[in-house]
Amino acid sequence: MSLLPTGFKTLVRREILRFVRRPRNTFAPPFITNVLYFSVFGLILGERIRDIAGVPYIVFILPGLIVLGAVSNAFENASFSIFHGRWNEYIHETLTSPLSYGQMVWAYIVSSATRGVIVGVLVALLGLAIINPLYAASVGVAQPLYLIAFMLVITLLFASFGVAGGLWAEDFDDLTMMNQFILRPLVFFGGVFYSLSDIPPMLRDVSLLNPMIYMVNGVRYGFIGRAEVDPNASLAVLLLLTVLVATLDVYLFKKGYGLTD
Repeated sequence: MSLLPTGFKTLVRREILRFVRRPRNTFAPPFITNVLYFSVFGLILGERIRDIAGVPYIVFILPGLIVLGAVSNAFENASFSIFHGRWNEYIHETLTSPLSYGQMVWAYIVSSATRGVIVGVLVALLGLAIINPLYAASVGVAQPLYLIAFMLVITLLFASFGVAGGLWAEDFDDLTMMNQFILRPLVFFGGVFYSLSDIPPMLRDVSLLNPMIYMVNGVRYGFIGRAEVDPNASLAVLLLLTVLVATLDVYLFKKGYGLTD
């Protein structure tokens, strides 16, 4: 990181410290939420559903819950940081810095993706702590390189979406609306709690338009070595989408969209 511009590193550090210093607001909520998810969907319903794709139900949903926590926090961090900076007008300090627009955007993306990865790791550790005593040696990391690659790509992608969302939002209600009415429905219809083989063929084809399908299957492949969508194709699609959205973010910054009156 020493080869990176000082201004870029400073902005990344500021944004990371912003959420690290408030763990009750950033890390406690997803931890509590996932305790509930694992308790209700994993332990209670899992006793009735038993296996999906040859693995215990609670093991099957673990990767999806990791994705949910990671992308939600990456998106929320970027969108809130951009919007809060606009709302309180301190983002102008960043805009007048010697950083290029690309460096500004990627500083917000990288710092937000960092929060997403941290939350994803916390959810994974929580899941393993609950699952492994119940299903000895049921969960490991079958494909670590794929798992790392997917975790990086999905958090960078949703941090990029968050930057665009933070520029678009006109008030705090817009941020809540994006999370509750756009992000979470995509997650819940993204194969987190069910297998694609369990839904009608037409719905399965429609589901493939949802990027969450590729994310959940990619992380699931990293954990249990099984996926219903080719992980290489999924990774390629997500990488392309990340580049496109990040490029859009840089374009919006250059145009001053949402940044100037």
